[in-house]
Amino acid sequence: MIRITELRLPISHPPEALEEAILKRLHLAAKDLLSFEIFKRSYDARKNVALSFIYTVDCSVKNEEGVLKTFINDTHVRPSPDTSYHFVAQAPEAIANGKALRPVVVGFGPCGIFAALVLAQMGFKPIVLERGKPVRERTQDTWGLWRKNVLNPESNVQFGEGGAGTFSDGKLYSQIKDPKFYGRKVIAEFILAGAPEEIRYVAKPHIGTFRLVGVVEKIRQKIIDLGGEVRFGQKVIGFDIENDQITGIQIENQPALLANHVILGLGHSARDTFKALHDAGVFMEAKPFSVGFRIEHPQSLIDKARLGPHAGNELIGAADYKLVHHAKNGRSVYSFCMCPGGTVVAATSEPNRVVTNGMSQYSRNERNANAGIVVGITPEDYPGGPLAGIEFQRAIESKAYELGGCTYEAPGQLVGDFLEGKPSTQFGSVLPSYKPGVHLTDLAQSLPAYAIEAIREAIPAFEKQIKGFSMKDAVLTGVETRTSSPLRITRGPNYQSLNIKGLYPAGEGAGYAGGILSAGVDGIKVAEAVALDYSTQS
Repeated sequence: MIRITELRLPISHPPEALEEAILKRLHLAAKDLLSFEIFKRSYDARKNVALSFIYTVDCSVKNEEGVLKTFINDTHVRPSPDTSYHFVAQAPEAIANGKALRPVVVGFGPCGIFAALVLAQMGFKPIVLERGKPVRERTQDTWGLWRKNVLNPESNVQFGEGGAGTFSDGKLYSQIKDPKFYGRKVIAEFILAGAPEEIRYVAKPHIGTFRLVGVVEKIRQKIIDLGGEVRFGQKVIGFDIENDQITGIQIENQPALLANHVILGLGHSARDTFKALHDAGVFMEAKPFSVGFRIEHPQSLIDKARLGPHAGNELIGAADYKLVHHAKNGRSVYSFCMCPGGTVVAATSEPNRVVTNGMSQYSRNERNANAGIVVGITPEDYPGGPLAGIEFQRAIESKAYELGGCTYEAPGQLVGDFLEGKPSTQFGSVLPSYKPGVHLTDLAQSLPAYAIEAIREAIPAFEKQIKGFSMKDAVLTGVETRTSSPLRITRGPNYQSLNIKGLYPAGEGAGYAGGILSAGVDGIKVAEAVALDYSTQS
């Protein structure tokens, strides 16, 4: 296969134009091009440039060696890398005949899903323990908070099949280094489960919440069909450890489960499980994370600022943004989890606390754009050991619940009032999307003073990059605290805990991922490590 990069075509080109461009680029006759597929498609929407798609394509051609020699000095024509997935092992007979303990996966978010799937595909028949409910039941419970102000602490945006990523934009891109193309495996499995084919090649793929529900269900069924088990309502409350080796898992209201290979795909909000691990002596350490607010603007404003005359083009879709500001007080402020054409959602998992997150459907056609505007903090801001970050988050979330009126409404403020330091009393042209609702107040009370100072400096700075960003009646909604895990369950090069053999910290909760794609990739890596460890023991 031959890979061509930087192949440009007008954005409204007919389908046959891409093949014609490939033939022209490689100086080939039509009969010499056997097949091709799009590896990546992005767009160039700079204001003073003709709107165009930029393709990377992989081609199968006659006389491939000769064609490559012709372009030996052309950096945009090269052999295609092998992006296919290769299993590292197969389960030993002892797994099949029940003479060895099966691997256990705790948590069924993106990390746990792909860890379990890859183990199942290698014949290991994993057992998945998920504290929450199946995704459709979980969706009903989540709506219970959004529509009726009723929280189910075990079934919500954070807990349940699919993990926190189910109620998000469904973003499937990441900045992680991925030399083995594990991300392609994640994407391929999503497509096989019903995700749109275009996520294989668009530059910033996303699925959206409603489509993710069906995709997650189909992957679960695939794991089961391969001999795995997915057990819901299984809250892990303790860990049995003997001679620095995991030997079992304690489950609420259930018999203990014997296990010597346990993958921890917990997610960043499993605070009680973090404590159970800490109580069991598992090594962990505090790590940086970020806190802040959600900001909402009209999506049309973001489109115009980012795309100029190309705003509204259906082939491009809703515009996004990524912003960073280094404040004078030494804090970094940045946009987080930007959701074009989406909504701000209630994302708490604990009673009497308020947490926000962002979500979009596949269409991204809601009126508002939203993003987290968050400030980086470090363990120096919350001294006290590996669990201190959790208490730091809880204090902020409890204050937000109080400021919102103690009804799960979120505290909010207009950007203009926030910058002037005065409480807001009524909304302007931007109506917040957060349900159960937004209670206008003074957000300066909700975060540490250094965070408020940094955000007040950052918003006018962001105005220089996106005209209208500091519009007075844009809405800030608090608080965003679950940007990432506040701790790391540290692991060694074999992916096992530093001090407990057989325990495999993984994904976002363990501090090794951030988002659906990177969590899925980490789940695959850890599943491979588990499989290889079984191989050395057989």
